[in-house]
Amino acid sequence: MRVGVLTGGGDCPGLNAVIRAVARKGIETHGWDVVGFRNGWKGPLEGDLKPIGLDDVEDILTRGGTILGSSRTNPYKVDGGVERIKSVLAEHGVDALIAIGGEDTLGVAKRLTDDGVGVVGVPKTIDNDLGATDYTFGFDTAVHIATESIDRLRTTAESHHRALVVEVMGRHAGWIALHSGLAGGANVILVPERAFSVDKVIEWVQRRFERQYAPIIVVAEGALPEGGNEVLLTGEKDAFGHVRLGGVGTWLAEEIAAKTGKESRAVVLGHTQRGGTPTAYDRVLATRFGLHAVDAVADGDFGVMVALKGTDIVRVKLSEATAELKTVPLERYAEAEVFFG
Repeated sequence: MRVGVLTGGGDCPGLNAVIRAVARKGIETHGWDVVGFRNGWKGPLEGDLKPIGLDDVEDILTRGGTILGSSRTNPYKVDGGVERIKSVLAEHGVDALIAIGGEDTLGVAKRLTDDGVGVVGVPKTIDNDLGATDYTFGFDTAVHIATESIDRLRTTAESHHRALVVEVMGRHAGWIALHSGLAGGANVILVPERAFSVDKVIEWVQRRFERQYAPIIVVAEGALPEGGNEVLLTGEKDAFGHVRLGGVGTWLAEEIAAKTGKESRAVVLGHTQRGGTPTAYDRVLATRFGLHAVDAVADGDFGVMVALKGTDIVRVKLSEATAELKTVPLERYAEAEVFFG
Protein backbone atom coordinates (compact mmCIF):
# COMPACT_ATOMS: atom_id res chain seq x y z
CA MET A 1 0.00 0.00 0.00
CA ARG A 2 1.19 3.51 -0.78
CA VAL A 3 0.02 6.39 1.41
CA GLY A 4 0.50 10.09 0.76
CA VAL A 5 0.76 12.82 3.35
CA LEU A 6 0.47 16.57 2.92
CA THR A 7 0.43 19.72 5.03
CA GLY A 8 -1.83 22.59 4.03
CA GLY A 9 -2.63 26.09 5.22
CA GLY A 10 -0.47 28.02 7.65
CA ASP A 11 2.59 26.30 9.03
CA CYS A 12 2.90 25.62 12.75
CA PRO A 13 5.10 23.75 15.22
CA GLY A 14 4.30 20.03 15.32
CA LEU A 15 3.68 19.36 11.64
CA ASN A 16 6.94 17.46 11.30
CA ALA A 17 6.08 15.37 14.35
CA VAL A 18 2.95 14.14 12.54
CA ILE A 19 4.89 13.36 9.37
CA ARG A 20 7.46 11.45 11.45
CA ALA A 21 4.78 9.40 13.22
CA VAL A 22 3.02 8.56 9.95
CA ALA A 23 6.27 7.47 8.30
CA ARG A 24 7.54 5.41 11.22
CA LYS A 25 4.33 3.52 11.89
CA GLY A 26 3.36 3.23 8.24
CA ILE A 27 6.73 1.82 7.25
CA GLU A 28 7.76 -0.18 10.32
CA THR A 29 4.36 -1.59 11.33
CA HIS A 30 2.56 -1.95 8.00
CA GLY A 31 5.36 -2.05 5.44
CA TRP A 32 3.77 0.77 3.43
CA ASP A 33 5.42 3.10 0.99
CA VAL A 34 4.96 6.65 2.25
CA VAL A 35 5.19 9.68 -0.03
CA GLY A 36 4.95 13.34 0.77
CA PHE A 37 3.10 15.80 -1.44
CA ARG A 38 4.77 19.19 -1.47
CA ASN A 39 3.01 22.46 -0.68
CA GLY A 40 -0.41 21.35 0.46
CA TRP A 41 -3.06 20.54 -2.12
CA LYS A 42 -0.79 21.99 -4.79
CA GLY A 43 1.27 18.79 -4.59
CA PRO A 44 -1.40 16.31 -5.70
CA LEU A 45 -2.65 18.84 -8.23
CA GLU A 46 0.73 19.06 -9.93
CA GLY A 47 2.15 15.63 -9.15
CA ASP A 48 4.84 17.16 -6.95
CA LEU A 49 5.76 14.42 -4.49
CA LYS A 50 8.75 12.67 -2.96
CA PRO A 51 9.30 9.38 -1.14
CA ILE A 52 9.58 9.60 2.64
CA GLY A 53 11.83 7.04 4.28
CA LEU A 54 12.88 6.52 7.88
CA ASP A 55 16.08 8.50 7.33
CA ASP A 56 14.03 11.48 6.12
CA VAL A 57 12.20 11.75 9.45
CA GLU A 58 15.03 10.84 11.80
CA ASP A 59 15.76 14.36 13.07
CA ILE A 60 12.55 16.31 12.42
CA LEU A 61 10.64 15.86 15.69
CA THR A 62 11.92 19.14 17.15
CA ARG A 63 11.80 21.16 13.92
CA GLY A 64 9.14 23.78 13.39
CA GLY A 65 7.39 24.31 10.09
CA THR A 66 7.03 21.42 7.66
CA ILE A 67 9.57 19.55 5.56
CA LEU A 68 6.89 19.22 2.88
CA GLY A 69 6.10 22.90 2.53
CA SER A 70 2.60 24.32 2.58
CA SER A 71 0.21 26.53 0.64
CA ARG A 72 -3.37 27.74 0.66
CA THR A 73 -4.20 26.06 -2.65
CA ASN A 74 -7.86 25.18 -3.13
CA PRO A 75 -8.29 22.49 -5.81
CA TYR A 76 -11.99 23.29 -6.01
CA LYS A 77 -11.05 26.72 -7.35
CA VAL A 78 -9.01 25.14 -10.14
CA ASP A 79 -10.69 23.99 -13.34
CA GLY A 80 -10.65 20.22 -13.35
CA GLY A 81 -8.79 20.19 -10.04
CA VAL A 82 -10.47 17.13 -8.56
CA GLU A 83 -9.94 15.03 -11.69
CA ARG A 84 -6.29 16.10 -11.79
CA ILE A 85 -5.82 14.94 -8.19
CA LYS A 86 -7.45 11.59 -8.93
CA SER A 87 -5.24 11.19 -11.99
CA VAL A 88 -2.05 11.99 -10.06
CA LEU A 89 -2.94 9.56 -7.27
CA ALA A 90 -3.67 6.82 -9.78
CA GLU A 91 -0.50 7.52 -11.77
CA HIS A 92 1.68 7.21 -8.68
CA GLY A 93 -0.25 4.35 -7.10
CA VAL A 94 -1.27 6.32 -4.03
CA ASP A 95 -4.09 4.48 -2.27
CA ALA A 96 -4.92 7.00 0.47
CA LEU A 97 -4.08 10.47 1.71
CA ILE A 98 -3.42 11.85 5.19
CA ALA A 99 -4.16 15.56 5.10
CA ILE A 100 -2.82 17.70 7.95
CA GLY A 101 -4.41 21.11 8.26
CA GLY A 102 -7.09 23.42 9.55
CA GLU A 103 -10.60 24.28 8.46
CA ASP A 104 -9.72 24.96 4.82
CA THR A 105 -7.41 22.00 4.25
CA LEU A 106 -9.82 19.62 5.95
CA GLY A 107 -12.78 21.19 4.18
CA VAL A 108 -11.13 20.13 0.92
CA ALA A 109 -10.44 16.69 2.45
CA LYS A 110 -14.13 16.30 3.25
CA ARG A 111 -15.19 17.21 -0.28
CA LEU A 112 -12.60 14.90 -1.82
CA THR A 113 -13.90 12.06 0.34
CA ASP A 114 -17.38 12.77 -0.99
CA ASP A 115 -15.88 12.62 -4.50
CA GLY A 116 -14.38 9.17 -3.92
CA VAL A 117 -10.84 9.90 -2.66
CA GLY A 118 -9.76 8.12 0.53
CA VAL A 119 -8.65 10.83 2.97
CA VAL A 120 -7.97 10.89 6.71
CA GLY A 121 -7.62 14.28 8.40
CA VAL A 122 -5.29 15.47 11.16
CA PRO A 123 -6.28 18.74 12.90
CA LYS A 124 -3.68 21.49 12.84
CA THR A 125 -4.13 25.16 13.67
CA ILE A 126 -2.58 27.50 16.19
CA ASP A 127 -5.99 29.17 16.51
CA ASN A 128 -7.50 26.04 18.13
CA ASP A 129 -10.73 26.79 16.26
CA LEU A 130 -11.47 23.38 14.69
CA GLY A 131 -14.67 21.80 15.87
CA ALA A 132 -14.89 18.25 17.25
CA THR A 133 -11.46 18.28 18.91
CA ASP A 134 -10.60 19.72 22.31
CA TYR A 135 -7.20 20.94 21.17
CA THR A 136 -5.16 21.15 18.00
CA PHE A 137 -1.39 20.91 17.99
CA GLY A 138 0.40 24.19 17.43
CA PHE A 139 -1.90 26.05 19.81
CA ASP A 140 0.11 25.29 22.94
CA THR A 141 3.33 26.51 21.32
CA ALA A 142 1.67 29.69 20.05
CA VAL A 143 0.30 30.46 23.51
CA HIS A 144 3.71 29.89 25.09
CA ILE A 145 5.37 32.23 22.58
CA ALA A 146 2.73 34.92 23.09
CA THR A 147 2.88 34.60 26.88
CA GLU A 148 6.66 34.90 26.95
CA SER A 149 6.41 37.96 24.71
CA ILE A 150 3.89 39.56 27.07
CA ASP A 151 6.20 38.84 30.02
CA ARG A 152 9.09 40.53 28.25
CA LEU A 153 7.01 43.49 27.10
CA ARG A 154 5.72 44.12 30.62
CA THR A 155 9.19 45.04 31.88
CA THR A 156 9.79 47.61 29.18
CA ALA A 157 6.26 48.99 29.53
CA GLU A 158 6.81 49.55 33.26
CA SER A 159 10.22 51.12 32.66
CA HIS A 160 8.85 53.71 30.24
CA HIS A 161 5.34 54.09 31.72
CA ARG A 162 3.73 53.21 28.42
CA ALA A 163 0.61 51.33 27.40
CA LEU A 164 1.51 48.35 25.27
CA VAL A 165 -0.95 46.72 22.88
CA VAL A 166 0.01 43.17 21.90
CA GLU A 167 -1.69 41.89 18.75
CA VAL A 168 -1.87 38.10 18.47
CA MET A 169 -3.34 35.84 15.81
CA GLY A 170 -6.99 34.86 15.83
CA ARG A 171 -9.19 35.66 12.85
CA HIS A 172 -12.54 34.48 14.21
CA ALA A 173 -11.59 32.84 17.49
CA GLY A 174 -9.84 34.43 20.44
CA TRP A 175 -8.28 31.35 22.02
CA ILE A 176 -4.69 32.60 21.76
CA ALA A 177 -5.61 36.03 23.08
CA LEU A 178 -7.59 34.53 25.95
CA HIS A 179 -5.00 32.00 27.09
CA SER A 180 -1.91 34.15 26.62
CA GLY A 181 -3.66 37.19 28.08
CA LEU A 182 -4.71 35.33 31.21
CA ALA A 183 -1.33 33.62 31.56
CA GLY A 184 0.54 36.88 31.01
CA GLY A 185 -1.61 38.90 33.38
CA ALA A 186 -2.95 41.27 30.73
CA ASN A 187 -5.20 44.07 31.92
CA VAL A 188 -7.48 43.93 28.88
CA ILE A 189 -8.17 41.02 26.52
CA LEU A 190 -10.05 41.71 23.29
CA VAL A 191 -11.40 38.80 21.23
CA PRO A 192 -13.29 38.49 17.92
CA GLU A 193 -16.29 36.93 19.67
CA ARG A 194 -17.33 40.28 21.14
CA ALA A 195 -17.02 43.79 19.73
CA PHE A 196 -15.19 45.97 22.20
CA SER A 197 -15.89 49.44 23.52
CA VAL A 198 -12.96 51.78 22.98
CA ASP A 199 -14.23 53.98 25.81
CA LYS A 200 -14.21 51.04 28.19
CA VAL A 201 -10.66 50.14 27.15
CA ILE A 202 -9.59 53.74 27.75
CA GLU A 203 -11.24 53.67 31.18
CA TRP A 204 -9.31 50.56 32.19
CA VAL A 205 -6.05 51.95 30.78
CA GLN A 206 -6.43 55.17 32.77
CA ARG A 207 -7.27 53.22 35.91
CA ARG A 208 -4.06 51.25 35.49
CA PHE A 209 -1.99 54.41 35.02
CA GLU A 210 -3.59 55.95 38.12
CA ARG A 211 -2.22 53.02 40.14
CA GLN A 212 1.26 53.80 38.76
CA TYR A 213 1.40 50.70 36.59
CA ALA A 214 1.70 50.30 32.83
CA PRO A 215 -1.30 48.64 31.13
CA ILE A 216 -0.94 45.61 28.85
CA ILE A 217 -3.70 45.07 26.28
CA VAL A 218 -3.85 41.79 24.33
CA VAL A 219 -5.98 41.91 21.18
CA ALA A 220 -6.72 39.22 18.62
CA GLU A 221 -6.18 40.29 15.01
CA GLY A 222 -9.88 39.71 14.26
CA ALA A 223 -11.23 41.79 17.16
CA LEU A 224 -13.31 44.80 16.12
CA PRO A 225 -14.53 47.91 17.89
CA GLU A 226 -18.25 48.38 18.33
CA GLY A 227 -19.82 49.57 15.08
CA GLY A 228 -16.73 49.43 12.89
CA ASN A 229 -14.44 47.33 10.71
CA GLU A 230 -11.96 50.07 9.85
CA VAL A 231 -9.09 48.01 11.19
CA LEU A 232 -9.06 45.68 8.19
CA LEU A 233 -5.63 46.03 6.60
CA THR A 234 -6.63 45.09 3.07
CA GLY A 235 -9.47 43.76 1.00
CA GLU A 236 -7.27 41.03 -0.51
CA LYS A 237 -8.66 37.51 -0.33
CA ASP A 238 -6.95 34.13 -0.46
CA ALA A 239 -8.09 31.03 -2.38
CA PHE A 240 -10.57 30.20 0.37
CA GLY A 241 -12.15 33.67 0.42
CA HIS A 242 -10.51 34.95 3.63
CA VAL A 243 -9.77 38.66 3.86
CA ARG A 244 -6.28 39.38 5.17
CA LEU A 245 -6.63 40.94 8.60
CA GLY A 246 -4.31 43.09 10.65
CA GLY A 247 -3.79 46.55 12.03
CA VAL A 248 -6.14 46.51 15.01
CA GLY A 249 -3.21 46.68 17.44
CA THR A 250 -1.68 49.77 15.85
CA TRP A 251 -5.08 51.40 15.49
CA LEU A 252 -5.94 50.81 19.14
CA ALA A 253 -2.55 52.04 20.36
CA GLU A 254 -3.11 55.30 18.46
CA GLU A 255 -6.58 55.66 20.00
CA ILE A 256 -5.18 55.14 23.50
CA ALA A 257 -2.43 57.71 22.95
CA ALA A 258 -4.85 60.26 21.53
CA LYS A 259 -7.42 59.88 24.31
CA THR A 260 -5.13 59.52 27.33
CA GLY A 261 -2.14 61.62 26.40
CA LYS A 262 0.05 58.70 27.40
CA GLU A 263 2.63 57.02 25.24
CA SER A 264 1.28 53.86 23.68
CA ARG A 265 2.98 51.28 21.49
CA ALA A 266 1.73 48.33 19.48
CA VAL A 267 3.59 45.05 19.07
CA VAL A 268 2.33 42.65 16.40
CA LEU A 269 3.59 39.14 17.11
CA GLY A 270 2.38 37.84 13.76
CA HIS A 271 4.18 34.82 12.35
CA THR A 272 6.47 34.62 15.38
CA GLN A 273 3.67 32.61 16.98
CA ARG A 274 3.78 30.01 14.21
CA GLY A 275 7.52 29.41 14.07
CA GLY A 276 10.20 27.61 15.99
CA THR A 277 10.43 24.49 18.09
CA PRO A 278 7.16 22.91 19.27
CA THR A 279 6.52 22.52 22.98
CA ALA A 280 6.65 19.06 24.52
CA TYR A 281 2.83 19.03 24.65
CA ASP A 282 2.53 19.73 20.92
CA ARG A 283 5.17 17.13 20.05
CA VAL A 284 3.29 14.46 21.98
CA LEU A 285 -0.16 15.46 20.67
CA ALA A 286 1.07 15.65 17.06
CA THR A 287 2.74 12.26 17.36
CA ARG A 288 -0.41 10.67 18.78
CA PHE A 289 -2.49 12.19 15.99
CA GLY A 290 -0.11 10.79 13.36
CA LEU A 291 -0.15 7.29 14.83
CA HIS A 292 -3.95 7.22 15.02
CA ALA A 293 -4.27 8.57 11.47
CA VAL A 294 -2.26 5.57 10.28
CA ASP A 295 -4.64 3.28 12.18
CA ALA A 296 -7.61 4.88 10.43
CA VAL A 297 -6.01 4.34 7.01
CA ALA A 298 -5.20 0.73 7.92
CA ASP A 299 -8.85 0.21 8.86
CA GLY A 300 -10.03 1.79 5.61
CA ASP A 301 -11.92 4.34 7.71
CA PHE A 302 -11.84 7.34 5.40
CA GLY A 303 -13.67 10.64 5.70
CA VAL A 304 -12.67 10.95 9.34
CA MET A 305 -10.42 13.23 11.38
CA VAL A 306 -8.48 12.11 14.42
CA ALA A 307 -9.41 14.27 17.41
CA LEU A 308 -8.59 14.80 21.06
CA LYS A 309 -11.44 14.21 23.49
CA GLY A 310 -10.29 14.62 27.05
CA THR A 311 -7.10 12.58 27.01
CA ASP A 312 -8.24 10.11 24.34
CA ILE A 313 -7.65 10.20 20.60
CA VAL A 314 -10.87 9.38 18.75
CA ARG A 315 -12.19 9.55 15.20
CA VAL A 316 -14.86 12.00 14.11
CA LYS A 317 -16.42 12.62 10.72
CA LEU A 318 -14.73 15.30 8.66
CA SER A 319 -18.19 16.75 8.12
CA GLU A 320 -18.52 17.23 11.87
CA ALA A 321 -15.01 18.64 12.25
CA THR A 322 -15.53 21.29 9.56
CA ALA A 323 -19.19 22.10 10.19
CA GLU A 324 -18.46 25.22 12.24
CA LEU A 325 -15.59 27.00 13.89
CA LYS A 326 -14.95 26.51 17.58
CA THR A 327 -15.01 30.00 19.05
CA VAL A 328 -14.54 31.11 22.63
CA PRO A 329 -17.79 30.54 24.55
CA LEU A 330 -17.64 33.71 26.62
CA GLU A 331 -20.46 32.55 28.87
CA ARG A 332 -18.19 29.75 30.12
CA TYR A 333 -15.47 32.18 31.09
CA ALA A 334 -17.39 34.22 33.62
CA GLU A 335 -14.35 34.20 35.90
CA ALA A 336 -12.49 36.18 33.20
CA GLU A 337 -15.37 38.50 32.34
CA VAL A 338 -13.51 41.54 33.64
CA PHE A 339 -10.91 41.11 30.91
CA PHE A 340 -13.14 41.12 27.85
CA GLY A 341 -13.77 44.84 27.50
